[in-house]
Amino acid sequence: MDSLSYKTISGNASTVTKDWYVIDATNEVLGRLASQIAKILRGKNKPCYTPHADCGDYVIVINAEKVKLTGKKLTDKVYTRHTGYPGGQRFATPADYLAKKPTFLIEKAVKGMLPKTRLGEHILTNLKVYAGEEHPHAAQNPKVLKLNEIK
Repeated sequence: MDSLSYKTISGNASTVTKDWYVIDATNEVLGRLASQIAKILRGKNKPCYTPHADCGDYVIVINAEKVKLTGKKLTDKVYTRHTGYPGGQRFATPADYLAKKPTFLIEKAVKGMLPKTRLGEHILTNLKVYAGEEHPHAAQNPKVLKLNEIK
């Protein structure tokens, strides 16, 4: 048997085919939804997964304002940010963000599950989150994806 006949194929931008998927966030738990989205964005559900390359697909999330949080996280969880000025620490709950900017919760949760590198920042640009039903990516012919169908 020729030992060189089996070669590991490393995926890169030119060899990977990227698909578009639509995920409906209605009544989905935030953390479980974010982990599945991060897996698709990273490309870990594909056989050609390569850790140092962007092998993942594009993900469109609709109905971001209808996402659920379990327990009392909607009122008790706190997101902290700082303005950069003395005494500039600001606090907000998920309920505040759902009222002002509902896409923030999903973007923040998915960002926390991606690598904290330049690759992670690039992969995050493949995520498109929208508060309502409508999205401007109909030309890409996205496939509807159910979370329980992801392997």
